[in-house]
Amino acid sequence: MATRNAPTTRPDDPLAPVTLAVGQEELLLDRAVQQVVAAARAVDADTDVRDLTPEALQPGTLAQLTSPSLFAERKVVVVRNAQDLSADAIKDIKAYLATPAEEITLVLLHAGGAKGKGLLDAARKAGAREIACPKMTKPADRLTFVRSEFRTAGRSATPGACQALVDAIGSDLRELACACSQLAADVEGTIDEAVVALYYTGRAEASSFTVADRAVEGRAAEALEALRWAIGTGVAPVLITSALAQGVRAIGKLASAPRGMRPGDLARELGMPPWKIDRVRQQMRGWSADGVSAALRAVAEADGAVKGGGDDPEYALEKAVVAIARAARPARR
Repeated sequence: MATRNAPTTRPDDPLAPVTLAVGQEELLLDRAVQQVVAAARAVDADTDVRDLTPEALQPGTLAQLTSPSLFAERKVVVVRNAQDLSADAIKDIKAYLATPAEEITLVLLHAGGAKGKGLLDAARKAGAREIACPKMTKPADRLTFVRSEFRTAGRSATPGACQALVDAIGSDLRELACACSQLAADVEGTIDEAVVALYYTGRAEASSFTVADRAVEGRAAEALEALRWAIGTGVAPVLITSALAQGVRAIGKLASAPRGMRPGDLARELGMPPWKIDRVRQQMRGWSADGVSAALRAVAEADGAVKGGGDDPEYALEKAVVAIARAARPARR
């Protein structure tokens, strides 16, 4: 396998010798990887993808993966959490950056910041293609993200619809992306605020968020009823587990937030609109730290089941809803 002197391809080319994805937003980091893999497999369907953690990248591992091959096979080598690599592994990558191999695309995922900055600087100096993947902490950033998701899907959404979606779902970018995808697939014509309300706030439509709200309030019977309506009206199980996780995490975040903060400061700190903080504050009565932990475990189990790890996703969701409701009302067990 031949080598090339420096990564001189276009900055927007996903098959550049080295791609550097910088930031802490997991969804954007995953998309950066997916873009490179998709581009490589469009050229060669048999592209070999190696996805490595810092622990897996031992001294010599990179040289082995990028060594000349008799068949000159295309590879994508992904290194996650590059800021946590050992000094020897960083030394190997820096040496590789000087003469990257043909048919190899190296993808470095780096959190940014001071830790591992030497590797970050070396990749940039070598001309790596860079993708920014920052945490979207501001509501305005999430609003821009939602608009971009609809544009990418080739769909039109009103400003009110985009804002309503951000208000309903909050700061979880995966949740926002999933909601945009569902609306784009289900709704014909322009997506407006009324459509968002039907999907995400109306009880008659039994949205995933209604299921989550009733569960974290300890109202098991109503949560199960809403769950059956949601499944019956075609809400994807993965959306329900996501809403349950968001509801429980909101309880935990608010419970652990510093006391005495002003409402506006608290909203910014937690990444929630003020109206949602008021709702969560009412929902968190009766919750304990142990209850939050138990509920998160129940959601994780259900999430694994609905993503292929179980035989009956509906039963897994029912178990999770009951477990969360019990955790919300421990005295009633």
